[in-house]
Amino acid sequence: MDIRKLAAVSLSALVPLTAHAQPASQPLEGFYIGMGVGLNQREKLDFLTHFGSDLSGRESFRIESDIGWAGILSAGWSFGNGFRAELEANYRENRVSGGQYQFPGDSWNKQTASSGSIRSYGLLANVFYDFHEVPYVTPYIGVGAGYLWNDLHKVVADDGSGVVFDSVQGSFAYQGIIGFSMPIEAVAGLSLTTEYRYTAAQQTQQTGVYGNSLPQNPIDVNNANHSVLFGVRYSFNSASTVVAAAPITAARTYLVFFDWNKADLTDRAKQIIGDAASGRGQGVTRIEVNGYTDRSGSDHYNQGLSERRANAVAAELVRRGVPRNEIVTRGFGEANPLVPTADGVREPQNRRVEIILH
Repeated sequence: MDIRKLAAVSLSALVPLTAHAQPASQPLEGFYIGMGVGLNQREKLDFLTHFGSDLSGRESFRIESDIGWAGILSAGWSFGNGFRAELEANYRENRVSGGQYQFPGDSWNKQTASSGSIRSYGLLANVFYDFHEVPYVTPYIGVGAGYLWNDLHKVVADDGSGVVFDSVQGSFAYQGIIGFSMPIEAVAGLSLTTEYRYTAAQQTQQTGVYGNSLPQNPIDVNNANHSVLFGVRYSFNSASTVVAAAPITAARTYLVFFDWNKADLTDRAKQIIGDAASGRGQGVTRIEVNGYTDRSGSDHYNQGLSERRANAVAAELVRRGVPRNEIVTRGFGEANPLVPTADGVREPQNRRVEIILH
């Protein structure tokens, strides 16, 4: 089982689940926490022992491991422009499943009776960029650097003499991350995450015991991991920012309503716009066309939707003979609802455009 293939399948298979998420996301600014758990595939351990006094007396070992598990805890800060920075604590563990060894000049055909586990844990600092322009999900990429400890826990590579590796050693580590998050409409600030991580560390020199007859001797060990993680992230600064709209002072106001997540004009909407165009009459020098949405989407998405609705109404007014230079269009997103609601509520009365004749 190749966990890199699993990562590709997981990232694509979860896309249909985004139908229950918010239509789009908005860069949030402030503190957040996250966690994730999943599967970990560790690359084979290839190392050369230092048990002999020269190369002719040294053995090379190759240790294989089963698919294990990985977990992370993180805390970070979103800067409001797509960038995030965080600190991460992580843990990975894989059980040894087998191995091979060779003497100088031989091939890798000598099987070992291997056992034990390989653990890795550490602290890394990561930097991410979120692509908020994509609807329904937020893809992201990231890189990180820090320190990992490589823990060979009672790893036995039995070549007939009994070689046991049981030591912990740390080194500089780095990682690359790709994934996406899905905002949950019912809980402001909460997102589900799915991601692939390649995490590796510089080679460490650790110790082993050869047949319990020699003192501990060094071995050079690699630490490279492929992980697929599923998790959650919660932002503490998820309150919507209300944009103050201009006060409504006109004597005549016409309301045009829209279907959810739509900017198309219905027949009834066109009739109301026609009434507004006909009511322009004498003394009207300016027409405000203000677009609004309900609170079922993110601020960023709703801002754009309100502007599209206002532009659609303005275009219909022009089609009905109103000079374009008399029309001022603006979008206010979720601000100034006719019916106050909680975040995430689909309220038809709030999906509107107000045509105000001055």
